[in-house]
Amino acid sequence: MHAAVSDTRSAPRTPVPARGPDDWRFCVAPMMDWTDRHCRAFHRQLSRRARLYTEMVTTGAVLHGDLERLLGFDPLEQPVALQLGGSEPDALARSARIGEARGYAEINLNCGCPSERVQRGAFGACLMAEPALVADCVKAMRDAVSVPVTVKHRIGLGRDESYDLVRDFVGALHDAGCRVFVVHARNAWLDGLSPKENREVPPLRHAVAHRLKADFPDATVVLNGGLASLEQALAAQPGVDGTMLGRAAYHDPWQLAGVDARVYGEPGPVPTRAEVVERMIGYAADRRTQGVPLRAIVRHMLGLYHGRPGARAWRRTLSDARLLTGADEGLLARAMREVEAAAHEGEWHAPRSDATSVPAHRDADPT
Repeated sequence: MHAAVSDTRSAPRTPVPARGPDDWRFCVAPMMDWTDRHCRAFHRQLSRRARLYTEMVTTGAVLHGDLERLLGFDPLEQPVALQLGGSEPDALARSARIGEARGYAEINLNCGCPSERVQRGAFGACLMAEPALVADCVKAMRDAVSVPVTVKHRIGLGRDESYDLVRDFVGALHDAGCRVFVVHARNAWLDGLSPKENREVPPLRHAVAHRLKADFPDATVVLNGGLASLEQALAAQPGVDGTMLGRAAYHDPWQLAGVDARVYGEPGPVPTRAEVVERMIGYAADRRTQGVPLRAIVRHMLGLYHGRPGARAWRRTLSDARLLTGADEGLLARAMREVEAAAHEGEWHAPRSDATSVPAHRDADPT
């Protein structure tokens, strides 16, 4: 076990212990530039049970960067997992320990991102070609922390669709003690495709995740990839332990309001959109005292009224650069009033595709 790492820049929080495979029955994918702390705080207003993930954070950033900026989060986000990017066992162990000390409920290793930048750092999807190294990384992290150490990965590399590679990869990690595998059910093509194309061009093969579950029955297998709605996520759950939504949950976040009842059978009250906005007004007010600009929060909320009366007015108000300059949480209240006015006047727009429902950000969900 590695020597303890002290971190005087943060006060430790109490980790949330894992209860079992049920913890991963529904997850929201880690997405670069999207699933930051403000996005996760918003998503938590919609579902108590969905498991949330950070953006991928490299070990170099964790060990040498501003920890509060990189890893800070509100306890209300729990259960939330920290996704790490790296390939050096010692650096990953030290980073995992810092993540646990800050209260994360899980440490997830990224073995799925196909971007050239990540490949140059010798981690992400290219690690699938080095199962022994990844097993060493998993073992080092498991020795360093008491929270679950999990892996998110693809089902193959390049055009080779043989099952052997992913079976042997999972087998090596399973031998190292990993018991939770988030399976993006496409190969990663490491040349010639952008991260966006790597989510769409390689054939989608959910059956591979089912086969992994059959071959490793004591492992928790979470299916990711090609799921465009909560309905599809529910339909895909037989044969695996859980499902993970990415861009669909971001662009149409109201789907998360159905997770607790439909996935976990919890009949508790579902907040209205107006109640969610009221809670986020309070959240934004608290963050304003810490110097967080409103735009950093509301950019994740643009899809809240996706496909509903008033959606255009909501997006227009909260994406107006002039209105956002120097704005406080009162702009959320104004946007709510404009939604109500537009709905009263009979505004109705048919639901648009995820790709056009909110302004484009940097490419997301690379794994």
